[in-house]
Amino acid sequence: MMNTLENIKGVIFDYGGTIDTNSRHWAEVLWSKYAEHRVPVDKESFREAYVFGERALAKYPFVQPTHNFHDVLMIKTKLQMEYLAEQRKLPMDEKALQRYASLVADSCYEYVQHVLEVTRPVVAKLAERYRLVLVSNFYGNIQTILADFGLLDYFSDIVESSVVGVRKPDPAIYRMGVEAMGYKPDEVLVVGDSFSKDMVPAKTVGCRVAWLKGEGWGGETIDESLPDVIITDLAQLPALL
Repeated sequence: MMNTLENIKGVIFDYGGTIDTNSRHWAEVLWSKYAEHRVPVDKESFREAYVFGERALAKYPFVQPTHNFHDVLMIKTKLQMEYLAEQRKLPMDEKALQRYASLVADSCYEYVQHVLEVTRPVVAKLAERYRLVLVSNFYGNIQTILADFGLLDYFSDIVESSVVGVRKPDPAIYRMGVEAMGYKPDEVLVVGDSFSKDMVPAKTVGCRVAWLKGEGWGGETIDESLPDVIITDLAQLPALL
């Protein structure tokens, strides 16, 4: 389903899973690096550790505003591996844990830099024609990350969950994004990889939506008639606008 979008004045981007991985859920990216570096743990145990880590990051201020994305990846992977060690699912000492955490974090950071060679030009191209706003569930340091990756100047406003106190899938966070735009909701296109956290709440607000469909977390109820367009690569987007 690839129809042209007309009368769009502004674009709201999701960040994680969209700009940084181009449709791959971060759990899948991390797991691929665990496998690449032969971290001796099964996928189900990793998924438990991933969920534990994400909940811990949402609850406690491990991530500071000055942390770049490599810092975040190190914090994530250490939380995951320490959890696995405590659960006796990763039998290794602190030195080995640190080495594996560094290997996975370094590989993930390189992966994002590679993906950005595709996605950054898309953001730059759209910024020439549209007002761009970022709406993201993040840890309070998204501006540092955008600056680190050469993306900050493309966005006129940023709505970050930890700053505004609202998280996706609450439609209110997308309402904030639309208000930052200053346009009517149906003049705004929302681009994101999560069907339940991006597409559904953005539609609830009245925006048009482009679903970046890819390697998700699983378990979502999907209605492919809901998005205005479905893409599988962010590079497909400019031709539709």
